[in-house]
Amino acid sequence: MDTIVTYQYYRPASRITIFAYIFGVIAAILMLVWLLHYREGVDLDSYDPNKIFNVHPLLMFLGLVFLSGQALMVYMTVRAEKKVQKIAHFLLHLCAIILGIVGLHAAFKYHDRRGLRNLYSFHSWIGIGTFCLYILQWVIGLCMYMLPYTRRETRAVNLPWHISGGRAIFYMIIVTALTGLMQKSTFMQLPIFSGESILINFLAIFILLFGVTVDFSVALGRFA
Repeated sequence: MDTIVTYQYYRPASRITIFAYIFGVIAAILMLVWLLHYREGVDLDSYDPNKIFNVHPLLMFLGLVFLSGQALMVYMTVRAEKKVQKIAHFLLHLCAIILGIVGLHAAFKYHDRRGLRNLYSFHSWIGIGTFCLYILQWVIGLCMYMLPYTRRETRAVNLPWHISGGRAIFYMIIVTALTGLMQKSTFMQLPIFSGESILINFLAIFILLFGVTVDFSVALGRFA
């Protein structure tokens, strides 16, 4: 009688998760260096419109890029009780939304101080669209998985859509961040190979690497 040998391949997400944290922290440091050293700091209540605007990239990065990435990884890669994972996932996304609201307020306030029109660029279009989808995804997740009224069968059927939608929205967030940096760099008309220009390029690279490694970490975390 022939013996059937089954091979199981496990791809641990731990190493990729570590790289995701490293890339995220490096991006956060570069963001702070850019805004505090080159852009004169951040202050939402300042009389200087530029300091008001600086709140926008800082909070949008910390909230929608960094914290949302942590929210994805904490649910798929952190070893803990499922209830603890769900609560951490939910609260991190909530914090990201709060920071995002303040960050958007800073952008609109800056435009008002400068007398500029709102929502005229590709970055602003996909940014507003992505943020609306992010909130919608959070509300659906709240109703579907945090409240005790949804049937287990309904949750199971919708879970693949929730996971896929969350990953798609996260990539939209990364695209929004990169287009925002490109737009700001273009408007500032920085000299080629200036220190600030190179720093912005590296910031964009590490944001992209953070996004890619977060997604790989989430994908492989289900096999770990």
